[in-house]
Amino acid sequence: MKRLRASMSRTSKLTPPQPKRPRMSQDQVEVMDQDNGVNQLMQMTVGDVLTVAQSSESSDGKPSNSETISVSVPQRSSMAASRRLQKELSDLQNSGLKTVREIQVDEGNLLVWNALIVPSQPPFSNGAFRVELTFPAEYPFKPPRLTLKTKIYHPNFDEKGQICLSIISPENWKPATRVNQVMEALVHLIHEPEPEHPLRADLAEEFVTNRKKFIRNAEEYTKKFADKRPSARS
Repeated sequence: MKRLRASMSRTSKLTPPQPKRPRMSQDQVEVMDQDNGVNQLMQMTVGDVLTVAQSSESSDGKPSNSETISVSVPQRSSMAASRRLQKELSDLQNSGLKTVREIQVDEGNLLVWNALIVPSQPPFSNGAFRVELTFPAEYPFKPPRLTLKTKIYHPNFDEKGQICLSIISPENWKPATRVNQVMEALVHLIHEPEPEHPLRADLAEEFVTNRKKFIRNAEEYTKKFADKRPSARS
């Protein structure tokens, strides 16, 4: 019995406990790739350096020496973002949205889009508004940035074109959110201002206290500064 216990003790010392792999967060992607007997476990955290641990098996089935490789995450993230955006661009162009027109993308830079917003409700229905969408290399783990290039009389847009849009705020953004959902939310915000989350407090107050005056001023501002609306066939 003593010999058996001693043997078990020596065996436990020779076989150290395997460390537990940390649980991956939402912003991490785990890819398992098996090719020619090589197993790769990739754990990617956006903005950090990706460490790839490779281990291969020799002909006798025993693991060989491990090798650690450092790979740049931003480069891989940019490639993933491009694939995602190509699909979303096609979906948006084929969505049939009448309020989002003239979607333009530079072939050399898929991370910057331009589109024309065509509101269907007054006081903005007599004009159109150009918007620029800038996607980070880490998309869809980080939200796009929207900038309105056309002046608008609206409490949720400031003079520089910055937009207070809940769906793309860092605390509300979800990687599963699609561009067409963002554009629909933008059009809805133009139609239905949110004075409780203003970027221009003076316009928010006017919208709440004197709606008729706000509508009159917004209509005049739209006629003066908005882009020309496209024809129904364009």
